Amino acid sequence: MHLIVGLGNPGNRYRFTRHNIGFMVLEKLAQEVKIDLKHRSFDAIWGKGKIRGTDTLLALPQTYMNLSGTAVRQLVAFFKADINNLIVIHDDLDLPFGTIRLKAGGGNAGHKGLTSITDNLGSSDFMRVRLGIGKPPDKSRIEGYVLEPFASDEELSLLPEIISTAAEAGSEIILSGIQKAITKYQKNILVKSLKKEDE
Repeated sequence: MHLIVGLGNPGNRYRFTRHNIGFMVLEKLAQEVKIDLKHRSFDAIWGKGKIRGTDTLLALPQTYMNLSGTAVRQLVAFFKADINNLIVIHDDLDLPFGTIRLKAGGGNAGHKGLTSITDNLGSSDFMRVRLGIGKPPDKSRIEGYVLEPFASDEELSLLPEIISTAAEAGSEIILSGIQKAITKYQKNILVKSLKKEDE
């Protein structure tokens, strides 16, 4: 079984903020593969179904970002999921907006949601779909920045494509494995869109 987790904060207040892009992608994926996120337990909203013929669990932790690992640990334990089959979809300040990067394992780069998962599982050997949100010039504004909604015309115009592409990448990892998915989905949506405008 694969477990795919989108990271974010629960509640309408945070629904369209940068920090919640992981939630947005997970919800899009659930819609595309027709997995109903109807269960509420293990400190998460979750649903179970198949992606490309593989048993898959999709989950949205409801513990707030900094405690995401509490929900992930419970889901992994109850469903006996292999950490190597865990995929976490999350925002990334170190990547420019519009960038999608896939990786297996590695550090958490200060992301508190990833740190919580690593601490709770005792391992960082899970796969990640990293979604660039950029960062403010003033580093003292980072906490406020991630909790702000996407607002610029550029962000709002590209966001649907980013979300859709990242959802496809999650499915591709299950179908083809992380390395083939990396080859196919290392993308910068912004650059691709700018090229289209130039043609």
